[in-house]
Amino acid sequence: MATEPWHPAARAGAQRSDPLQDAALALQAQRPQEAARIAEEVLRRDPRQARALYILGCALLMQGRPQDAVAPLESAARGGHNPDIDIQLALALSRTGRQNEALTLLKRTAKRKPPHAGALYTLGHLFLAAERYEEAIETLRRGCEIAPMMPEMSIQLGYALLHRGDYVAAKAAFGRALAILPRSPDALFGMGKAHYSSGEFNAAVGYFRQSLMSRPDDHNTWLLLGHCLLVLGERDAGYECFRTAARGDPKRYGKALLSLAASARGRAWMRPSAAARFLREGNSSS
Repeated sequence: MATEPWHPAARAGAQRSDPLQDAALALQAQRPQEAARIAEEVLRRDPRQARALYILGCALLMQGRPQDAVAPLESAARGGHNPDIDIQLALALSRTGRQNEALTLLKRTAKRKPPHAGALYTLGHLFLAAERYEEAIETLRRGCEIAPMMPEMSIQLGYALLHRGDYVAAKAAFGRALAILPRSPDALFGMGKAHYSSGEFNAAVGYFRQSLMSRPDDHNTWLLLGHCLLVLGERDAGYECFRTAARGDPKRYGKALLSLAASARGRAWMRPSAAARFLREGNSSS
């Protein structure tokens, strides 16, 4: 007897999912162990399945295992010129110290037509990490031309320009990102840093405070906000920022201590020992 379309068996067959689609969904949901398990099951049946190799490599990268991710991603990349695979392979190579190989791969990928925004973004990011600022700026500006509505591209460009000391251009880059994504903490922090570096402390305070609304535990932002407030004469509020930055982590405490002792006010009135006592006890020292 033929099975009717409404029969449970028919429904089960229709609902049977592609295992690699399940793996991709697991990756998207930040479940890399599950994605890796599914991909490995597929690869036991077909060791050359490029999509399974790609998903496995991505899952291993997400787990902080770049050394293990290189082999499956290299195997996946042999199947053709796929910029998404190249990007993940370049990240794996970079995180295992093979920076030059990563840059060579992405430079080749970025030259292909049509240009791939993700490849340009990752190449710019790697140039920035390698402190090759001029190349980062050139790459990211090209990326902004082909993907003007990608805020991450403008944010990365802004940080590269900050490193070069071009604060006017950095503000413009962060401004473009904020026009697309007004609450981006990265863009808000970058804009605050550009104003801070330009000596525009009132403006910097506003951007740092907005950034902290999304990332209230970012101790670097608290430190810079504290510096701004001290310069502006808001001593109590500034000191409280340093105390907030110092809470919860010995490393944070040490960084806050050095930052406070070296601040514009700290050089004038506070030795490191007094700054340490101040942060521990929450009392002003003279």
